[in-house]
Amino acid sequence: MKRIAVDLAKSVYQVAESVRSGQVVQRKRLNREAFRRYIQEQTESVEWVMEACGTAHYWGRLAQSLGHQVKLLHPRYVRPYRRRNKTDRNDCDAMLEAARCTDIHPVPVKSHDQQQLQQLHGLRETWKKSRTQRINLLRGMLREAGIEAPASTADFIRAASELVDLPELAPLSCLLHIVLAEINLYEQCMAECEQQLQRWHADDEIVRKLDEVSGIGLLTASALTAAVGKPERFASGRQLSAWLGMTPREFSSGDRRKLGHISRQGNVYVRTLLIHGSRAALLAAQRCQSRTPEKLTQLQRWAVQTAARIGHNKAAVALANKLVRICWAVWCHERRFNGNWQSTKPA
Repeated sequence: MKRIAVDLAKSVYQVAESVRSGQVVQRKRLNREAFRRYIQEQTESVEWVMEACGTAHYWGRLAQSLGHQVKLLHPRYVRPYRRRNKTDRNDCDAMLEAARCTDIHPVPVKSHDQQQLQQLHGLRETWKKSRTQRINLLRGMLREAGIEAPASTADFIRAASELVDLPELAPLSCLLHIVLAEINLYEQCMAECEQQLQRWHADDEIVRKLDEVSGIGLLTASALTAAVGKPERFASGRQLSAWLGMTPREFSSGDRRKLGHISRQGNVYVRTLLIHGSRAALLAAQRCQSRTPEKLTQLQRWAVQTAARIGHNKAAVALANKLVRICWAVWCHERRFNGNWQSTKPA
């Protein structure tokens, strides 16, 4: 099968055609419209090789709609195959060499709905960061003026409209009210994003099942489904956990084997949501332990014992690792979450 490597850019697309393995027979440098026509002119089935970067999923969907095969490679795996200088031509050659390695797993082409969902999460995260920046700005200005403000974010926002009108900040009062209006705008935007997520996933059975898992809410469930796509491409829950960077990083040589901190590779946003969710689940388990210990599930009991043994923060990460595996099992085996579930190894 003919293999074509494409180095994607904003307006220039470098193309390298290979009929025989390891041999480039033709090179082209095209603009956007010429590249679109070039894809449509391929009458026979072609394997397109691209790095999984900006616009790669769009061009991958376009090629797949015309009956072609698409292989998206992570840039980290392409880089070792690039020889000498960093150029578009050498990048194409590196992609052709990396595509020959069967041990490199390609990145699945995301659907339009998956990308829309991820962009919605990105919008909410951007607005959340902007809101936090303005809240911290107001806190700093109030401290410099000797004004005490509530520690809670919700209490601070409620009291901020009165605090900025104090005589100490009178010259800046009008401008600080603009900052407060921006904070309220960002909160409304975040709320609209969450409502949009609820509308999109109102009838999604997978998201509903993941939402039932302790420490997994609508945000985490929707972000996980958008990032993973098809869970069956992972042979086990541990593979999914390793893909998200939740498993220990290994430093081994010879007979010496050392496991360090988590690898922190993969999707940072999803991993952050999972760890924050596991913190909430661990706190809920500890409250249940102090109030009604007889109602503890086996998962909660394990989390509380782990926190007592290795500390709260490490236990939260360990619980997040376990939650990822539970989500994979709930998703792939199509069963509901049960905190007392006992898995059995196959005979």
